[in-house]
Amino acid sequence: MPVSAESQTTEIYEHLLKVINSERFLKMQGLGNEIPFFICPFDPAKTEKMNKEVITPLINQLKHKGVRVLRIDLYDLAIELLKERKIWKQTLEAESDISKSELKDLLQGVLDPETHLIPAIAKKMESDGFEVMFLTGVGEVFPYIRSHTVLNNLQSTAKDKPMIMFFPGEYNQSPEKGSSLNLFGKLLDDNYYRAFNIYKHF
Repeated sequence: MPVSAESQTTEIYEHLLKVINSERFLKMQGLGNEIPFFICPFDPAKTEKMNKEVITPLINQLKHKGVRVLRIDLYDLAIELLKERKIWKQTLEAESDISKSELKDLLQGVLDPETHLIPAIAKKMESDGFEVMFLTGVGEVFPYIRSHTVLNNLQSTAKDKPMIMFFPGEYNQSPEKGSSLNLFGKLLDDNYYRAFNIYKHF
């Protein structure tokens, strides 16, 4: 049975463990000149199960096999950045008084990928000896952090090690329409063509 976003978490876990633990994946073979970015789409309804039954045990099992994973959760990182800039409490207090649009604008400014988010990710990468990076929390930070914007800005920073973005939705690729990230299977996040579907490339 082919692995897909709709597969059971057990099948996804087994597929990812086999792929990530392989020499071909870790040495980034067979990618041509493309950057080692992979999308792992999954059913948004299984977000909690993906965390508990796939991502966390996968990190532990890979560590046991000698493969170190750096997990960057965008939601946790966003809170970390807000606290570092001492505006976390103010943001929580302002949430009930301003419109969703104003809150979005505020957070997008504070968490701008190019000036704030990517430098913070780069700092974590420098301080952690790892073989593969997991990017999670994509759904939790929408719409003030967009996945395609993160990927675009990461291209020059995270090109030396494979990176997997766990995406709650669909990653569609076709010669006619190109590639698109559909968050929750409903919202078009945007086009992004430089990543491989982890289910289809291996």
